[in-house]
Amino acid sequence: MLDEKIEPFYDEVVRRNPGEAEYHQAVREVVDSLGPLLAKHPRFAERKILERICEPERQIIFRVPWIDDRGEVQINRGYRVEVNSALGPYKGGLRFHPSVNLGIVKFLGFEQVFKNALTGMPIGGGKGGSDFDPKGRSDDEVMRFCQSFMTELYRHIGEYTDVPAGDIGVGAREIGYLFGQYKRITNRYESGVLTGKGLEWGGALVRTEATGYGTALFAREMLAAHGRDLDGLTAVVSGSGNVAIYAIEKLQQLGATVVACSDSDGVVHDPAGIDVALLKQVKEVERARLDRYAERRDSATHRQAANIWEVPCQVALPCATQNELNGYDAKSLIDNGCTVVAEGANMPTTPEGVRAFLDAGVAFGPGKAANAGGVATSALEMQQNASRDRWTFEHTEARLDDIMTDIHRLCFETAEEFGAPGNYVIGANVAAFERVGHAMVALGLI
Repeated sequence: MLDEKIEPFYDEVVRRNPGEAEYHQAVREVVDSLGPLLAKHPRFAERKILERICEPERQIIFRVPWIDDRGEVQINRGYRVEVNSALGPYKGGLRFHPSVNLGIVKFLGFEQVFKNALTGMPIGGGKGGSDFDPKGRSDDEVMRFCQSFMTELYRHIGEYTDVPAGDIGVGAREIGYLFGQYKRITNRYESGVLTGKGLEWGGALVRTEATGYGTALFAREMLAAHGRDLDGLTAVVSGSGNVAIYAIEKLQQLGATVVACSDSDGVVHDPAGIDVALLKQVKEVERARLDRYAERRDSATHRQAANIWEVPCQVALPCATQNELNGYDAKSLIDNGCTVVAEGANMPTTPEGVRAFLDAGVAFGPGKAANAGGVATSALEMQQNASRDRWTFEHTEARLDDIMTDIHRLCFETAEEFGAPGNYVIGANVAAFERVGHAMVALGLI
């Protein structure tokens, strides 16, 4: 009976949100897990918790005009989707990339609600961004865009309302320009309004590393649940941005050898193990493509338009972007001996890929659990801002480790409780939905 009710509900979501394929996919992935939970808590159905969560509390779309270095006017579109605030102020990143549209922002915000709930921190979920592409733009152009973007966004955010952070295309440079404009407009040094800030002006140690570190820690916990560890294992990590770099760093600290990473031009294969210091120099300092890494590393080769998932490994961390790992890729990984997959990006594995991993008994950590370390450490940054405090790297990293261990335990135990042992997808979805659902019931019809 519950399945019969969920199917028409999903059809209605598609009807009300036409053309938003990523959002439909994210909703489907969650609702397919919820039958046993709704049977256990009938009041969730009575109070239409699922219907309310799938309708964002607020969707903001705005024009972002700015002037490039040639003096020409450019116009982009900005978004902020505030999905759910039952557990706290909206919290989620800003993405600047040409692919950004309303459907992608809604899918990211929907995922963020459940990810944030799993952390146990008092934060709701939202997401935002723009179709602006910072790649190839000068610092001055990025600054002018960010100032125009914040000139509209500032009226919708605040440390007790909505706290954005970075995402693809939004790093410390962009956060600095955004925060500077917010301070200029409001005449307040409200440190907690944005996270991912520079260490000199309100940022937190470990925040830069947190998403990648947390994903590696989640992989460690999945292995530990089966009496294994990362020492001596071979791994691949897609992407070469912030999340990928620090996932590689932490995997290698834990004893694994990461032999490949990627960018949009191709794949670097380094059987000796990725040199993280060189990777940081190429990607973070020089902002260059990965072929430059291979030029400077004798043990490495660069393959244009190659598929990173065809590189043999035991551990795979997709850390680039949504839907980058499909059913064919999953089969390649399985055939080559991969036993653990932890998502560092948001929804990087297609539904066909997820099914292939689960059917093959691969330990699969969905992004809402595996990459929650970033937002958890953002919440720790908010704590430090609120108390005018500054924690050491070691203290903050220990907090991150505890949080990721707790998230793994919650997902593992919830999956067992609901009759799906080892299925972290069901464990994460059910545990997160239960937390948000109870809060929404307690707060009344909101």
